[in-house]
Amino acid sequence: MALLDRFRLTDRVALVTGAGRGIGQAIALAFAEMGAHVVCAARSEAEIEATAARARAFGSGALAVRCDVTDAAQLEDLARRTVTELGRLDILVNNAGGFPPMKFLDTDLPSWEWCFRFNLTSAFVLTRACLPHMLERDGGAVLNISSAAGRIVRSGFVGYGTAKAALSFMTRQIAAEFAPRVRVNALAVGAVETSALRPFLTDDIRCQMEAMTPMRRIGTTEDVALAALWLCSPAGSWVTGKVVEVDGGTESTNWPFD
Repeated sequence: MALLDRFRLTDRVALVTGAGRGIGQAIALAFAEMGAHVVCAARSEAEIEATAARARAFGSGALAVRCDVTDAAQLEDLARRTVTELGRLDILVNNAGGFPPMKFLDTDLPSWEWCFRFNLTSAFVLTRACLPHMLERDGGAVLNISSAAGRIVRSGFVGYGTAKAALSFMTRQIAAEFAPRVRVNALAVGAVETSALRPFLTDDIRCQMEAMTPMRRIGTTEDVALAALWLCSPAGSWVTGKVVEVDGGTESTNWPFD
């Protein structure tokens, strides 16, 4: 097999949460371009339908499923529906997540618990629902989208950073338990220009962030999608239990806010 062919996902079925926009959309489209059939899950039906339509333009099958990842019953139904409608499940990308910057003393218990449910518990529940389907067949790959906030201390990120740090550790735990049948990895993503970050990116803020990033630019969703493709395709077949940093070389915060 030619080296580039190892990045192909011909006829694999990939489930991607948060696929309506940003990183999730870029990953779903990259997988579709490489031949996978993709299930696009998110809360906005219009957004996931648009992603699915773009995926079909590559000649791939695509299914849009509205899902709130903070609802365990909806996650379990998402896994069942993927297998029922597409016949198998080979790849899971737990991408949905997020939380606004919030100072420690402003983070009340409901906010803390919701942050963990959105960023950590959702990945736990959906992975637990999907793994049996992978194990019934040829195994598979799970990819968790973590964050540089899980290892770099920065003001206002106690909830989000702690949840992402836990997600990174959970990745290693699950990988150890299910190797070699299922590979489980994570991407610790730095500042990527998405609809969540873009409102903060004045010219001055952009310049400050780029100056504090060794690669001197903010990341793109395609940067993350390419790393996801490596880890979820046969090209990454000897990689499991790893948290790969895709962050422009950042070793300290490049978040220029107090």
